[in-house]
Amino acid sequence: MPKNSKVTQREHSNEHVTESVADLLALEEPVDYKQSILNVAGEAGSKQKVADVEDRPAWNSKLQYILAQIGFSVGLGNIWRFPYLCQKNGGGAYLVPYLVLLIVIGIPLFFLELAVGQRIRRGSIGVWHYVCPRLGGIGFSSCIVCLFVGLYYNVIIGWSIFYFFKSFQYPLPWSECPVARNGTVAVVEPECEKSSATTYFWYREALDISNSISESGGLNWKMTLCLLVAWSIVGMAVVKGIQSSGKVMYFSSLFPYVVLACFLVRGLLLRGAVDGILHMFTPKLDKMLDPQVWREAATQVFFALGLGFGGVIAFSSYNKQDNNCHFDAALVSFINFFTSVLATLVVFAVLGFKANILNEKCVVENAEKILGYLNTDVLSRALIPPHVNFSHLTTKDYAEMYKVIKTVKEDHFSALGLDPCLLEDELDKGTGLAFIAFTEAMTHFPASPFWSVMFFLMLINLGLGSMIGTMAGITTPIIDTFKVPKEMFTVGCCVFAFFVGLLFVQRSGNYFVTMFDDYSATLPLTVIVILENVAVAWIYGTKKFMQELTEMLGFQPYRFYFYMWKFVSPLCMAVLTTASIIQLGVTPPGYSAWIKEEAAERYLYFPNWAMALLITLIVVAVLPIPVVFVLRHFHLLSDGSNTLSVSYKKGRMMKDISNLEENDETRFILSKVPSEAPSPMPTHRSYLGPGSTSPLETSGNPNGRYGSGYLLASTPESEL
Repeated sequence: MPKNSKVTQREHSNEHVTESVADLLALEEPVDYKQSILNVAGEAGSKQKVADVEDRPAWNSKLQYILAQIGFSVGLGNIWRFPYLCQKNGGGAYLVPYLVLLIVIGIPLFFLELAVGQRIRRGSIGVWHYVCPRLGGIGFSSCIVCLFVGLYYNVIIGWSIFYFFKSFQYPLPWSECPVARNGTVAVVEPECEKSSATTYFWYREALDISNSISESGGLNWKMTLCLLVAWSIVGMAVVKGIQSSGKVMYFSSLFPYVVLACFLVRGLLLRGAVDGILHMFTPKLDKMLDPQVWREAATQVFFALGLGFGGVIAFSSYNKQDNNCHFDAALVSFINFFTSVLATLVVFAVLGFKANILNEKCVVENAEKILGYLNTDVLSRALIPPHVNFSHLTTKDYAEMYKVIKTVKEDHFSALGLDPCLLEDELDKGTGLAFIAFTEAMTHFPASPFWSVMFFLMLINLGLGSMIGTMAGITTPIIDTFKVPKEMFTVGCCVFAFFVGLLFVQRSGNYFVTMFDDYSATLPLTVIVILENVAVAWIYGTKKFMQELTEMLGFQPYRFYFYMWKFVSPLCMAVLTTASIIQLGVTPPGYSAWIKEEAAERYLYFPNWAMALLITLIVVAVLPIPVVFVLRHFHLLSDGSNTLSVSYKKGRMMKDISNLEENDETRFILSKVPSEAPSPMPTHRSYLGPGSTSPLETSGNPNGRYGSGYLLASTPESEL
């Protein structure tokens, strides 16, 4: 036995030692859970291969695992929301708070989730039940949030599928307004004429949207079919667990980078692309002092890495015990940030091109107005600079002419209805929704159907990668905890989610997507992650956790993580949670409704019944946490702390002793009456904090062998 084991101490001293079975197992040296030594014939040290206590699946390769984590963390938020926030919050200046918060919150908490999943080898329910039984509700809350997000996220994949199939046409169906014929007279659709072709196609052809959330309007059959296809794809990808989803990740994770690279090269060759990129990276330094910018950056970091969903823990639980999850955390976080910056370059290159096109169109339209005023003598020709040629009017010439007219006709200028046609104004309009802004830009591309097919195929793959991780956040912990059949449960989840998802494909469905996206996950996830951090750092113990990471990884992680987990990250998360609650209270929840008669958006507040639904979503998501806490605090629900399961494989011996009382455990270990063992001893290996010596350097038995000639088959309870 190890020299410092309490049983060994008892043999060499007159002191009596008391120790629980769980403590005894925790004190032993780390063992290879696939190895067992059983001395039957009297020959010490004979090794025999044994199966794991549970036949847990494993990734086929490290590459497959990394691609799965990348596919889950890199999603539509990186491709569209990050560029939008970058443009909104000061361009290049936004990257500073984002990077700071990625280092302070993102990487440490991502590393934490990877480590607990890999160490305990369970889904989120099992992990947090083990770390702190009273906070075991964290895992159930993660499952509920994953369900809420998966319900509406797959609807977005359905939208992408709809646009994907519509892209196999030339010209693209959203490039021009539809024309209705009234006898021999052709009339442009009024709703389209008042807005734009891409906006009309999105709201009327795709969504067929109602005027408010209160007007259901019935199911949109086109989107219902697309949603069915989306859930069928997701179901086929995850039905076999990581055996099926791992293979899908090779394509779904890598293909978006191929498309982004193609778009970047094509975008940089477009006229005006440089204007868009310069506009994006021109820092507005005053924005860095705005607390709202930091709040939005923290939220983006939080969601970009998929913290709190349980998908990170689920994927990591299929790893080998000695996998370097510290390297994985840094690698995936860097790739995530790199993808966001790459997507930002692509988006702003394309939008710079679009802004130039629209700016030139604005110049032509306003030049025609000026010509009309000149012909009707509303304006004098003396106001037009002599070098201006209306047949070849440049934006610079128009700007000069506009300035002169505005100066001379200052009193009556507003009546002329002239626009300044500034490129900066077009760029400042922002990125908007992918299904409007980017589709409009692609109509101006040469070979536009090809680029449209590629773009929406990329969105489908990005969404699929995220959905696989989201589904793993639901299925893995449930299957681990309740031992339900994997295929049957997964198929049942997909069928259930499809029928509930019909809420999002009625004509008012887009408003419910907005509700779920804005409110069902943001606050619950911040609560979940801060409790994860507290459970590990303050309840389980940062020092103990660092010690076990050292045993698992073979090296001591940087002391930076000790301080982040213990102090900085919980404080930042508490501030973020408080800011989210304040924001929710200050700004009345609402949504942008599309009014058909006005052909414009109008911000509306949620009605009372929708507010009740919104509050219910938040309460249901966090409710398992206090419920489990109360049940276990008052011993109404067992925490499994008195359960021992010791197994010896290869048919030699099988022993299962459950629900031992404290006295029985003592008698089982020491073969003595409890009265002979008065007090427990401190553990023989403890992490003393930053700068302490690695436990591996002072361990007495690096192979973790027992003197009696066998190794315990590893269980999660004996590993951590």
